[in-house]
Amino acid sequence: MSNGGPDDFDLRSTDPADYQAVPRDVAAMAKSFSAGDTIAPHAHERDQVLYAIEGVMRVATAREAWIVPPHRALYVPAGLEHGVALRGNVEMRTLYIRPEAHPRLPETPVVLDISPLLRALILALLDEPVLYDEDGRGGWLASLILDEMTRARQLQLVIPMPRDDRLKRLCKELLDDPSRGETLDQWADVAGASARTLSRLFANEVGLTFAQWRQRVRFHNAMEAIVRGEPIGRVAHANGYESASAFTAAFRKSFGVTPAKLAK
Repeated sequence: MSNGGPDDFDLRSTDPADYQAVPRDVAAMAKSFSAGDTIAPHAHERDQVLYAIEGVMRVATAREAWIVPPHRALYVPAGLEHGVALRGNVEMRTLYIRPEAHPRLPETPVVLDISPLLRALILALLDEPVLYDEDGRGGWLASLILDEMTRARQLQLVIPMPRDDRLKRLCKELLDDPSRGETLDQWADVAGASARTLSRLFANEVGLTFAQWRQRVRFHNAMEAIVRGEPIGRVAHANGYESASAFTAAFRKSFGVTPAKLAK
């Protein structure tokens, strides 16, 4: 997409840079990714809504990581550096929103539950020209998207990340393989700190115990597997639970829904 004139905007680009200065409150981009693709850490001038109509995304900043299952989206405020890992083939539909477009837009990153109405609005906006008529269908769709975005249910699908390098080493190992079952004492050599120090760091830096943090990582890993179609019993065992029922009960206690329902 060039910046030569209004007609150029009708040739929809897959380069996020082309959407940051579009003279509309909401700009929509469609892009496909293959399994294993990654997007290096970056930031945008506009707020971003990362929404996959198919596939699972992991999004990470310096301090937090999120799992974004299908029919959910991550709202990323302008200026926040983040990287993305695509789990499986992903059909991404991204919105770039002027931060001042609505007074009740999220001010911090959050996973949103995308309702059937909001999904339909996003897809409909993609059928409009990038420079849609603000007083016509495109403008009405954009206005409804902004309003529905502020009403969307927010989900606690975040994994807080530490600043301390010792704890980062431990956390990276567990993110790479959530099934690992070592105790804090056994992690001491990897981290280069005692179990007591690691326990204190978890409390101070991520606000969770080691067991709580590991459980959240395992839940995120499990959602990816469930989306891929793996049986819940196999997923439960792969993530440290003796039975599907024990895993489902723990998951429901944490998120308020069963893993199968959240992954749909």
